Amino acid sequence: MQQTQQRAARAPEQPSGQARTPPSAPLERVIGNSRFVVLLAVAAVLLVAVSLFVIGAIGAAITVWETFEAARRGDLTSPEVTAQYLEIVSVMLKAVIFYLVGIGFYSLFIAPLNLPTSLGIKTFRDLESKVISAIVTIMAVTFLQHFILWERADELLRFGAALALVVSALVAFQFLGARADVEAEAKSPEEELARHELFERGQDHARVGATPPDGTDQRAK
Repeated sequence: MQQTQQRAARAPEQPSGQARTPPSAPLERVIGNSRFVVLLAVAAVLLVAVSLFVIGAIGAAITVWETFEAARRGDLTSPEVTAQYLEIVSVMLKAVIFYLVGIGFYSLFIAPLNLPTSLGIKTFRDLESKVISAIVTIMAVTFLQHFILWERADELLRFGAALALVVSALVAFQFLGARADVEAEAKSPEEELARHELFERGQDHARVGATPPDGTDQRAK
């Protein structure tokens, strides 16, 4: 009985207002650092985005030159030239999709960035919503491109109906996802703690390591 009382007296008291930190899981640091594998996907996706931006810029320059050549011949209402401009817009939108995916992956898996946050990309659902919106815009531009050329009315009607069906499904999926996000808008304490442990622990260790041993701030001197 006396030994039990002595052990209870030796045990450190836990502050009443401080939450008890859960024990670390085995291989927690290794599994947490495995997220850096996503850097391969980030580099690959951003490389594709840069390539599409370059292709779109080169195509825009060529199309502008062809427009000037058509203007010199007096052909100012050529639908082919307008379709080429719409094709450039489609390529640029595809590049934007890859760019959003690249910076979104980096912000979600590696470290939070200001740019995705300013674009409204804070969760994977936000990234999904942005990509779906860009895909719908690309499909609208593609239909406008075929509408301007107007080669065969029956094929254009079937093409438009197929696009309308796909767009309706994407918009419905995005709407249902937005409703689910509104219902679960408040983040749980476990999610906030996990995010702090994953992203901010390394920054805290770096700040502690940069502090001089005597605890003084060199900038104050």
